[in-house]
Amino acid sequence: MRVVDLADRPDLLDSALGLGDVGGQFIYQGASGRMITGERFRRHWARYFLIALDDDGAPMARALSVPLTFPAEDRTELPDHGWDQAIEWAAQDVMDGREPTALCALEVVIAPHLRGRGLAAPMLKALKARAAETGLRKLIVSVRPIGKEEEPAVPMPEYAARRRDDGLLADRWLRTHERLGARVVKVCPFAVTLSGSFADWRAWTGVKLEDGENFVPGGIAPVYASTAYDTATYVEPNVWMDHPM
Repeated sequence: MRVVDLADRPDLLDSALGLGDVGGQFIYQGASGRMITGERFRRHWARYFLIALDDDGAPMARALSVPLTFPAEDRTELPDHGWDQAIEWAAQDVMDGREPTALCALEVVIAPHLRGRGLAAPMLKALKARAAETGLRKLIVSVRPIGKEEEPAVPMPEYAARRRDDGLLADRWLRTHERLGARVVKVCPFAVTLSGSFADWRAWTGVKLEDGENFVPGGIAPVYASTAYDTATYVEPNVWMDHPM
């Protein structure tokens, strides 16, 4: 496959975004998710929006990432707020004119008919290469374990610690990163946080919520809802992983 970026091929934006998702698209309804629009990537982070093309020149995968400053005097540890905080840091750095030192991967999406063919690892390698090419010193990822959707009630520290008999991480997406040399730094317990009304959640997920704990398609943690306040909140944990360059 051939990998290009949005800076060179802005005409591919819509078709790349049209590749679909990997579940849990409702997280893009939060403040951080709404911040990373295609247009903002085109204007600010086009070199970090990578697109893999097939032999006919059609998009077959995309990888989105944002450059940010880390570590720094005011950013000594990867944040507990994970994905949300990384996007906020990247936006702050654009506004402040701050020189980035690291690249944070936000998502890797493969065309549905090509999933399961080992394309995710090459896309991660492409992100690492882009980080190196642009003078960034590391690739960090707030990893959303794929298999966690099947066990949303299991605490993330317990789930993320599971290993197979061969010693590798049990979750296949965490394992893909580990095989590329990434190390687990920590669980980020508040990686994605968003709230909405019952009507919002019905529109986002198709689920009619009930009082208390709810599980929605694509979620890897419960949604806690209150009919009295017409409010439901989702707090998703992820796992910070650090890729050596």
